[in-house]
Amino acid sequence: MTPDTRHVAARGEVVGLVVNPVAGLGGSAGLKGSDGASVQREALTRGAIPRAGERAAQAVRTLLSRRPGARLVTVSGVMGEDSVRAAGGAPELVRLPLAPRAGGTKAADTRAAVVALAGVDLLLFAGGDGTARDVLDALRSLGDQAPPVLGIPAGVKVYSGCFALSPATAGFLAADHLSALSRARTTAAETTPSGVSLTGTLATNGGELDEAEVVDLDEERYRYGLVSPRLYGTVRVPAARGALSGRKVGASATAAGTVGGIAREVVARMRPGVRYVLGPGATTSAVGRRLGLATTLLGVDVVEVEQSGGVLVAGDVSERELFTLVNGHHAVVVLSVIGGQGFVVGRGNQQISPRVMDAVTAGRTGGEQTAGPAGGGLMVLASQQKLAALGGRPLLVDSGDEDLDRRLAGHVQVITGYRESTIYRICAASEEFHG
Repeated sequence: MTPDTRHVAARGEVVGLVVNPVAGLGGSAGLKGSDGASVQREALTRGAIPRAGERAAQAVRTLLSRRPGARLVTVSGVMGEDSVRAAGGAPELVRLPLAPRAGGTKAADTRAAVVALAGVDLLLFAGGDGTARDVLDALRSLGDQAPPVLGIPAGVKVYSGCFALSPATAGFLAADHLSALSRARTTAAETTPSGVSLTGTLATNGGELDEAEVVDLDEERYRYGLVSPRLYGTVRVPAARGALSGRKVGASATAAGTVGGIAREVVARMRPGVRYVLGPGATTSAVGRRLGLATTLLGVDVVEVEQSGGVLVAGDVSERELFTLVNGHHAVVVLSVIGGQGFVVGRGNQQISPRVMDAVTAGRTGGEQTAGPAGGGLMVLASQQKLAALGGRPLLVDSGDEDLDRRLAGHVQVITGYRESTIYRICAASEEFHG
């Protein structure tokens, strides 16, 4: 039976869940986004595997471990039900006006699901920035009935500030929000005259809330290396700034000289016979230019060095191509830090998958002048300004493989300029916040 979510908040702790099952599909395929049916088909052709449902299940599993009495209301099938069941939960289902297509879902399906879950205490959604925009559109149509939300990061681009650091962190935050809401309701019940309703403001604001930005990029421009983030609005989220990813901050215009110095240092450390995997970003792109190569700004490239200069082994590769190129070879992954967020692995570089990192570690024979986790196969780049802006917060990894994330954790040497480096802490995003 379809529950009446308009008044569901008065009957216990209720969390809604909406999953965009195709979110992040284009990441490992090297498509820099997942918007559009044609892109999704191409991603599947390139060997991409949907991960959004799996990441949503991780969030739900964490939530239920801390609040086993929480009710989970969601949509049938891949848009939520499958994830709740995979996490060991018992989903309550709402019925959409039109069932999603068997071959996939559209933005309209996400918006319809959000509207159908209007009465929940907290709405979790799994996706990326495009999904966050769809959620925002639906919330605007709900007006004062709009519930607070929290994003489970599952997209290629996760620049908006409404996402938790990791799926597990989303579960922790949701549990803490429900605990605060339950305490507020108990206190109100003890002080409110009999017969007075406790729904309304208390039902939605029992846990402290904050405003978070929703931003997105034009994916077509993004695929051509044109990064133009746009602010679309704000949503209410549980107040826990340290547990939210925060909005991405672009490189400072004054850092051009520093970027050149970092690139010079990276090239000085490169050795013949080693394959270097250059991740996305302006800093790694500068490394390519230093080698005299036309690498991609927002893709992943594989390069080598010879006596005569740099060699582009392959440009803008998919995860499947990258694994073939590094498997059995001595390789080093070169990644820059996302400004404002601190992510190194798992945001915008899904081509560098757990099996790719495992292959890099297995193929290492020693000798390169790098230091860091995972057997020294990771070289991290960031300006001193970018590190300082983190305010002491660690660098983060969220590869989707908890074992790999733990192995990457520790301290890493970060190249900050020519002949300059510093040792900085790096940790699994799922372990940075424990409530």
